[in-house]
Amino acid sequence: MVLAGMVGVHAAFAAPSADALISEVYGGGGNSGATYTNDFVELANAGAAPVDLGAYSVQYLPGAPTASSKWQATPLTGSLAGGARYLVQEAAGTGGSTPLPAPDATGAINMSGTSGTVALVTGADPLTCLTAADCAADPRVKDLVGFGTALVHEGGGAAAGASNSASVARASSLADTDDNAADFTAGDPTPQNSGGSGPTQPPTTPPTTPPTTPPVSGVSARIHDIQGDTRNSPLAGKAVKDVTGVVTGVRDYGSSRGFWMQDPTPDANPRTSEGIFVYTSSSPTVAVGDGVSVAGTVSQYYPGGADTGVQAVTEITKPVVTKLSAGNALPAPVVLDDKDVPGAFAPSAGGGSIEDLPLRPTEYALDLYASLEGMNVQVKDTRVVGATDTYGELWVTVKPKQNPTKSGGTLYTGYDQPNSGRLMVQSLIPTATSPFPVANVGDTLRGTTTGPLDYNQFAGTYAVQARQIGTVKSGGLKPEVTAKAAGDQVTVATYNVENLAPGNPQSKFDALAQGLVHNLRAPDIVALEEIQDNNGATDDGTVAADQTLTKLTDAIVAAGGPRYQWREIDPVNDKDGGEPGGNIRQVFLFNAQRVGFTDIAGGDSTTAVGIKGTGDATSLTASPGRIAPNDQAWNTSRKPLVGQFTFRGKKLFVIANHFDSKGGDQGIDSRFQPPVRSSEVQRVRQAILEHDFVQQLETADKKADVVVLGDLNDYQFSPAVQSLTGNGSALTDLVNTLPVKERYSYVYEGNSQVLDHILVSPNLDNRVAYDVVHINAEFSAQTSDHDPQVVRLRP
Repeated sequence: MVLAGMVGVHAAFAAPSADALISEVYGGGGNSGATYTNDFVELANAGAAPVDLGAYSVQYLPGAPTASSKWQATPLTGSLAGGARYLVQEAAGTGGSTPLPAPDATGAINMSGTSGTVALVTGADPLTCLTAADCAADPRVKDLVGFGTALVHEGGGAAAGASNSASVARASSLADTDDNAADFTAGDPTPQNSGGSGPTQPPTTPPTTPPTTPPVSGVSARIHDIQGDTRNSPLAGKAVKDVTGVVTGVRDYGSSRGFWMQDPTPDANPRTSEGIFVYTSSSPTVAVGDGVSVAGTVSQYYPGGADTGVQAVTEITKPVVTKLSAGNALPAPVVLDDKDVPGAFAPSAGGGSIEDLPLRPTEYALDLYASLEGMNVQVKDTRVVGATDTYGELWVTVKPKQNPTKSGGTLYTGYDQPNSGRLMVQSLIPTATSPFPVANVGDTLRGTTTGPLDYNQFAGTYAVQARQIGTVKSGGLKPEVTAKAAGDQVTVATYNVENLAPGNPQSKFDALAQGLVHNLRAPDIVALEEIQDNNGATDDGTVAADQTLTKLTDAIVAAGGPRYQWREIDPVNDKDGGEPGGNIRQVFLFNAQRVGFTDIAGGDSTTAVGIKGTGDATSLTASPGRIAPNDQAWNTSRKPLVGQFTFRGKKLFVIANHFDSKGGDQGIDSRFQPPVRSSEVQRVRQAILEHDFVQQLETADKKADVVVLGDLNDYQFSPAVQSLTGNGSALTDLVNTLPVKERYSYVYEGNSQVLDHILVSPNLDNRVAYDVVHINAEFSAQTSDHDPQVVRLRP
């Protein structure tokens, strides 16, 4: 499973707090442009009775958490009187000129100035939730504030407007509606402690960056002057005025409210965009077609944070907007099509930043899109290459001949082929007026889709923010059913079931069962990935998964399948990565009427499996067992599960895998080109360990039948997979035996790609039939984000 923007919005948290709550958050302390030297969190008591804060802590989570992100906690002491304030001082920076008032509690958390989540928590133990829904379900959370672009927040959006010089604070009424975007507004920091010390007005020391309300004496500029001919604005950080244009799109939802405007009189330089986003932080007061003049501060905004490697969006922030006219014709859209979008994706900077390189829009697609940032664009009759997801977005290609799959997707064939024609489509039209189209891969978005071109941190490149959106014409995609096996063939499958836990809806178990029984024809052996423990993501030390597996195997029987038995090894609590508390692991299901499992005692979560004997006597030292579970290669990652099976009296060794995820890698659209794949280092080490184990097995018995399968979280051409196969000498990666257009099991950012694999020992090469069974990845209705695979073989 890949984590990328897959965090839902939770409508509300527990009942709003009637006493202690978070009243102000400031993460810009000591940063450039800050007055105060420290970050802080201010609490307030909305009730009349005092609250004992000794039972609480203040905790912080980064705005875009990954699976490895951890909450940081500052324990509190003392009491908070009715109607009073309480000041928690956090880390200092190197800037700022004014110390905070005497704090009531002190911590060392270094908060982001622009995006993060702060919680008031019962107890001092760090929270483990990483999504809005999970945090809402944690009874320890008394109050929570997400600000900037924080994925974890209360209500429909995070509190907007935080910066090095601005905090987010509740109104003096301390209203708590459990909607951060509504309850908090940005302004000058006003920290107050329990003694009442602190400014009631903004500090008198002038900030070193432009104040919240931009001066009218800023630089007069046109939009193309602001955008410049690189990705960085030449006016970044400066106040501007008299910036005129026609409003081409309005975004009145989420945490990035604002509007796009475009100068209808362009310059002659194709490198300079004529469009720009104006970040208002609250509901815009303009409409499409309005002529406006804007004063504000130019900002280079990195969606999701600069440390992720994303590109910046040039915006006007803290705007003063003057409406000049209404009902103006919009600038004609720039048509994006196969002819005008370059085939090459991005320039190379040897791994460095491309931000300051002059844009070359006729040579590189990423440069073309950057040169059109914020401008009115149009695509027409485009093929869908990424199905509609739960967030109201889909992917199309404007280059239909670029690496097409058999279903009409776009195939990812190498690091040098990121497919330049891919674009995300989102909608600015309220869903109540026009529901977002539901489309599968291979469908066509007919007619014209038109709107401003935006950059989206979850997109992997640019997104058309559609004012007008095409209609879906079906491509006729149907879920596949694999071929039936012969009686002398054993069938082995792999299926990533995406964080399966007993608390999931019964419909998910039923759908998985239908896929296993009907689409995969009830394989004899199934390697499952992402089986969670008996209480899912609740992190209370539970590691057993028998309830999860019972619920799944019961559903398989109900769907007409066999009564599968299972073998697995419970992991050490919280040591195998994945969703915190979920304790995901690989599991073998097997049909005991068709295959036997050789149980060999000694396998547990920390004991390494070995090989004993030679020739026909070759055997595992434990079955099931784990490969080198104590090696650092498997830190916070799943350990391979090995099992010894028999089919018609012949041994079959099966290794189920779920390699380390790609979390932390720079995206293919990164400002660093080529992007760094930092997670690859761990997967290569994992692959080498497993390769050596397979090689020992094949050395002990040259006729050993070995199947290695699972979610390797990497491509068939990657260093990790090449290391695992020994470049084909130790294992054959069966995906390479398929026709090129069928080599995919997963669709991400509009690219059809391979993450799941079945590999076999070379002696099986001529005795196998292999199939990726496409039932999930290309469909808007998915049971998992992975397609299962199955191999039919004769041992």
